[in-house]
Amino acid sequence: MTDTVLSSATREVVIGFERPFVMIGERINPTGRKILAAEMAAGDYSRVEADARAQVAAGAHMLDVNAGIPLADEPAILARAVQLVQSVTDVPLSIDSSIVAALEAGLAVYKGKALVNSVTGEEERLESVLPLVKKYGAAVVAISNDETGISEDPDVRFEVAKKIVHRAADHGIPACDIVVDPLVMPIGAINKACVQVMHLLKRLRNELKVNTTCGASNISFGLPAREGITAAFLISAMGAGMTSAIMNPLHTEIVRAIMGADVMMGHDPDCARWIRRFREVPAPGTPGAPGEGAARGRREGGHRRRVS
Repeated sequence: MTDTVLSSATREVVIGFERPFVMIGERINPTGRKILAAEMAAGDYSRVEADARAQVAAGAHMLDVNAGIPLADEPAILARAVQLVQSVTDVPLSIDSSIVAALEAGLAVYKGKALVNSVTGEEERLESVLPLVKKYGAAVVAISNDETGISEDPDVRFEVAKKIVHRAADHGIPACDIVVDPLVMPIGAINKACVQVMHLLKRLRNELKVNTTCGASNISFGLPAREGITAAFLISAMGAGMTSAIMNPLHTEIVRAIMGADVMMGHDPDCARWIRRFREVPAPGTPGAPGEGAARGRREGGHRRRVS
């Protein structure tokens, strides 16, 4: 099946149908975060660094880096953020901007094979972003909307995704380097939003054979207890074929749901990843505690030496 290979200078991550779900950390994004936006605009990247470290520690396999700050020099800020994040973590990055010049600035300093976020089915966007993706040997998120907007008909969205895949091929970009975003809408506003996405995911997997991603938190926008809704959505989406998501890895309920689904789908052999992450370590001094056997052996050995 299709594998999308992404890399930093030292680490490779593969998005694929028969592989563990790839969690892409969403928090390096100033949208809706006034303090972060002000700091980045002023050249203070300490919060970016902290967010990068925290997300990787929480289990993110990749990080999305966005610098969309109104009236700021987005190309310069995004390039600096990419460099900083690559200096403190070794995970691959998704370089995220609606401004083509900013995407190129980020790609120009990136070490490895990045994921470009994003291209749409709009002609202007196709002809400006796809050449960049080819030039820098990147992969790209393909958002399934075009000049007509976002259709509520998943089959229309499929045709937009198909168009992007074909146009990418014209630029020498293989389907394995296209990660389609089926566009997740708030279920509180569109009650069939999840059903629409499930239908589209199955077609994207079975017919286009492309990997997929989404902004996972969109599904729960405006609802209480959002983490529960987002977790339920992601489990459903994984079953329908979704292979990655841009999400908040600091929400443990969501991470548990994803990792549990990987176990159930056979993508975590012998439950090894689950056990490493969630195994309870016995308290010091109890049987099975780290070092307890060695300590007991030393105590017993010492006693025997004294007897002899």
